[in-house]
Amino acid sequence: MAKLRIGSRGSQLALWQANHISALLRARGHEVEIEIIHTTGDKITDVALAKVGIKGMFTKEIEEALAAGRIDLAVHSLKDLPTELPAGFEIAAVTEREDPRDAFCSAHFAKVDDLFPGARVGTSSLRRQAQLKAIRPDLDIHPLRGNVDTRLRKLEQGEYDAIILASAGLNRLGKAEMVKQIIPAEVMCPAAGQGALAIEIRAGDEPAGELLKFLDDADARAATTCERALLNRLGGGCQVPIGAFAERRSGRLHLESIVADPDGARILRDSRDGDDPEKLGNDAGASLLARGGDEILEAVYGRGLAVPPQP
Repeated sequence: MAKLRIGSRGSQLALWQANHISALLRARGHEVEIEIIHTTGDKITDVALAKVGIKGMFTKEIEEALAAGRIDLAVHSLKDLPTELPAGFEIAAVTEREDPRDAFCSAHFAKVDDLFPGARVGTSSLRRQAQLKAIRPDLDIHPLRGNVDTRLRKLEQGEYDAIILASAGLNRLGKAEMVKQIIPAEVMCPAAGQGALAIEIRAGDEPAGELLKFLDDADARAATTCERALLNRLGGGCQVPIGAFAERRSGRLHLESIVADPDGARILRDSRDGDDPEKLGNDAGASLLARGGDEILEAVYGRGLAVPPQP
């Protein structure tokens, strides 16, 4: 195969991810170049993502370049990819996963419990907001958009007493020293696919699929397939208050999942084990819906806190 062209968003974290995959490919003797593609999600900076409702807002333009043959593969944060890919694309690899948990970052406080009543905490994630409010309803939670550096700068400038970010992004960017507390998944269930990278190619591109096979991590693939099956069953995107975290335990797959009211007043939890990733995620999703998850999600959409994903 000639020079491999990788499509990526232009953020610092997205470029780290693309360069990481590029280095692994170069180590195998491939020539690689990276093409930066600006997505709809990158251009919307003044609206909470949950209120945008555009399916694939961080992936659509990259997929268009892939379909047109301008690039050969795309590197995505898996949690940005819709659970159902558009026709003509497939995930060739899910790489070994970084820490999927959320991180508490603060200049003055060591953990969530140390924050004073009314402390200003930054996050634009309804999932994080809901779980924070469940344990600390006295906190003042404010939207926080921008790339990792922008968010950390706002924290350092005193705009927030604390912010919540994904551990994976901080680790990848060498910012782990900013983390004061890794929040346990039982306290803050991560987003489906958080910490995992997906390599997307054109469906049926066997040479590319074969070439990228070495990047596919079986455990990460199984865990994220399970989490995404749950998300798909609930009909939610990555911007709604749904959490899913699967991992191997004693040879079996264990899935923790939640559906939460954004104000934290009601959080439905499900915990179960299984061997078939798709079935495990589907069954957990069906259980959450039957126990009132459908009402919570309808209320989230009805109150305009999130917009259902649009085609």
